[in-house]
Amino acid sequence: MRGQNVVFGHYVTTMAADRRRYAIGITVAITLLISGITAKTGLLELNEDNWHQMLEGEWMVEFFAPWCPACKALKPIWSDFASWSDDLGISVGHVDVTTSPGLSGRFMVTALPTIYHVKDGVFRQYRGSRDKDEFMSFIEERRWQEVEEVPMWKSPASMQMSIVAQFFKLSMVLRSFHSVLVEEYGLPTWGSYLVFALATILVGALLGLILVCIIDFLFPPKAPGPSTVVTSAGQKADDDEEDLVEDSDVRTDGNMKEEPAQEEVCQVGKSDNEADDDNDEGKSGGSDEEGKEDSQAEDDKDSQAGEEEEEEEQEAQEGVKSSPEVRRRRARKD
Repeated sequence: MRGQNVVFGHYVTTMAADRRRYAIGITVAITLLISGITAKTGLLELNEDNWHQMLEGEWMVEFFAPWCPACKALKPIWSDFASWSDDLGISVGHVDVTTSPGLSGRFMVTALPTIYHVKDGVFRQYRGSRDKDEFMSFIEERRWQEVEEVPMWKSPASMQMSIVAQFFKLSMVLRSFHSVLVEEYGLPTWGSYLVFALATILVGALLGLILVCIIDFLFPPKAPGPSTVVTSAGQKADDDEEDLVEDSDVRTDGNMKEEPAQEEVCQVGKSDNEADDDNDEGKSGGSDEEGKEDSQAEDDKDSQAGEEEEEEEQEAQEGVKSSPEVRRRRARKD
């Protein structure tokens, strides 16, 4: 009985070992089959970690999403085209934007599928027909040279596009967080939006505070200067100085009023002289007595004009001295 049990146990152990070997063999066969298919197609999967490989050599890269109907229709064509990669001397790859959102932002992918041609770090977007023959002729006939290059400021390898890629990654993280709040925690959609709004306000306030602190540290405000103390003596000196300035202004105004009066007197005298000269010229044949009388009349007019001018100056000076402003200033000085 014991011998039968030993034989049965040995048989069971042998069967288990055979099953393990059979499972291992199937696994190895499947792995080799998958490897052979991958090697045959030559299609490389690119992601956030290895996308820098396309910066060297010549590449054709497709951006797709599993849910996209157009991408599903292009998948067998793209795989067939990838099988000719060795003959064409290029590398063919594809990028799943659902798992690599940063690359979709880096390459500014706005429609699916999107295809790029890359040659030694120079990017061009393919806009031709989506069939294998067109892809192959695009490479063989070097028609990519006719396509406009992506400008440097939009180049996926530039610093600014790296920042855009980080924002796309952040958007996917926020979207995942929104899904968790709505699906797992049962929060209504408006509640999730409210949480994001409050978080945005708090983060903005914190960043603003940090920015203000940095500016104050780099450009500290200047300390206020010493305040001036005005004493009674200083105030009196300032008042005296203002009075002197006002007196000089009043005198200037008086002189300006006197000048037009002098000019009028001079003009009157000049016109009289001119009239006398004309009379003298018209009466060149007169007697000497008439000439003496004319000269005496001219002297009288000149003396009378001078007296009138002196009287006007005296009146202007008396008016300035007797003005209420001058009297008020003198009283304040006393």
